[in-house]
Amino acid sequence: MTDLHTTNALRLLQAADDFRAGLSGEFAAVHGISVNEFLLMLHLERSAAKRLSRVDLAKRMHVSASTITRMAAPMEKIGLVDREIDARDARLVFVVTTDAGREKLFQALATFSKRAGDLFDDRWDDEEVEKFASMVRRLMAATGDMLA
Repeated sequence: MTDLHTTNALRLLQAADDFRAGLSGEFAAVHGISVNEFLLMLHLERSAAKRLSRVDLAKRMHVSASTITRMAAPMEKIGLVDREIDARDARLVFVVTTDAGREKLFQALATFSKRAGDLFDDRWDDEEVEKFASMVRRLMAATGDMLA
């Protein structure tokens, strides 16, 4: 690994942390949710069945299943997510977004999209953004691009 690889990886982490920090305050103030709660609902919404088990959510979010349980419990109390028991196997429980959660997600997604636009439009022209998008797709190809 060259020093440039390390530098680029550190810059990616820093850029992601800076973007997330900016979103965090706005999400809390405007939408009453955290970035992690937004991502949890986004994973549910973008999944094929619009529902995921806590274990599958944990894998997608790179956290433990118990972390998902701790995250989902308060979201369930305020009506953003709910539990759904599998019709064929009552032991299998899924997390699903409620209508209120979906509305909150779409509102937060508009905020996210505006922030993303500000991030790129201030620095790059359309051709550069498209080239960057191509490079990010290549970078994500090995890990699976579950949210885009």
